[in-house]
Amino acid sequence: MSTQSTLTAVETDPRSSGDGLDWPALFATRAERMKASEIRELLKLLDQPDVISFAGGIPDPALFPVEAFGAALTAALTGDSKGAALQYSVSEGYRPLRDWLVTRMESLGVACTPDNIMITSGSQQALDYLGKLFLSEGDTALVGWPTYLGALQAFNAYEPHYDRLTPLGNRSAADYREAARAQGGQVKFAYASADFANPTGETLPASARSSILDLATELDIAVIEDAAYQSLRYDGEEVPPMLALDIERSGSIEATRTIYCGSFSKTLAPGLRVGWVCAAKPVISKLVLIKQAADLHSATLNQMAIHTVASEGFEAQVEKIRATYRARRDAMLAALARHMPEGVSWTKPDGGMFVWVTLPEGFDGAALLAESLKTERVAFVPGRAFFADGSGANTLRLSFSCASETMIEEGIKRLGRVVRGG
Repeated sequence: MSTQSTLTAVETDPRSSGDGLDWPALFATRAERMKASEIRELLKLLDQPDVISFAGGIPDPALFPVEAFGAALTAALTGDSKGAALQYSVSEGYRPLRDWLVTRMESLGVACTPDNIMITSGSQQALDYLGKLFLSEGDTALVGWPTYLGALQAFNAYEPHYDRLTPLGNRSAADYREAARAQGGQVKFAYASADFANPTGETLPASARSSILDLATELDIAVIEDAAYQSLRYDGEEVPPMLALDIERSGSIEATRTIYCGSFSKTLAPGLRVGWVCAAKPVISKLVLIKQAADLHSATLNQMAIHTVASEGFEAQVEKIRATYRARRDAMLAALARHMPEGVSWTKPDGGMFVWVTLPEGFDGAALLAESLKTERVAFVPGRAFFADGSGANTLRLSFSCASETMIEEGIKRLGRVVRGG
């Protein structure tokens, strides 16, 4: 066959053309539940200099410990361990980092060993792995209303149903169980972000955490504790993690049902993608098998750098970012009080990165965003995306982490004008 005839055959083969093969027909049914993140799309707005963005719930890069990471990476690549930094490693994670995390977890009231910890590529990977581990098609996951959008995205691939987790305990275990059976499955876990939740910024009191553990015990299900923001407390007293409360009840981490998902993304550096799971050994053992099949292990070099920077200055870094974010939170709350019209309410978080705004009934956050970008150049995240059932149209999420106090004042003033006009 000539070169020309070969090219003609390839060009006319429907599999070589974007409009030839019917790709959706080949995708698994779970692919239908994979939707683009509104937040990921909105992050593109950060590149537009005239937009004041309260959209992306991301750390301020000006606060990253850049010099410390530069030194840590140089040391990892030039010291005695330089070969190991670029080599394959164990799926459980870099042992010195896991040892450091044992001490960190103990400071939170969680007595554990390195065998109770697995390093993940950010806590987002942990959520995906846990969805894979627990959810069969048709099973039910209990989540907040609203809840973290990334958790819904992670769980959606495993085709669950969702039911509303009520931390105040005003629904019985029998009610949840019957609702799950009617959907053709079982309740498998309760998912909660107990500290400064994304998107609401709210913190569950100890009583609500205990109520969730009570419910999980009655249902005999797991509890997934998303602790991505746990270190970012600005006011109030620390509340023990649910895993710590679970250990108090059961006597040992090996007898607990709570799975703690931690992250260095909000404290040290999100780009290195280092998080961890802390749980009973049977859970960790299964997660290790999942990780071996998925990516073998998280990047060794990144784990080594995180370990060095955390060991040498984690608390100092956390105190620095707390001071900055506290001031920005205060600026946003004050600006909302000045510029929002009557009928608008919002949360007053003790930490984290978010304020959750509820508008009067009849407002639509997506339509408001379109108008806000068009007329005032202010971005935020419409709240509907955080509800498993697509409700919450009259809500929105504001992040204060990447805006200066001056930008916050101006942006909230502009947003107030949009709401008044809506």
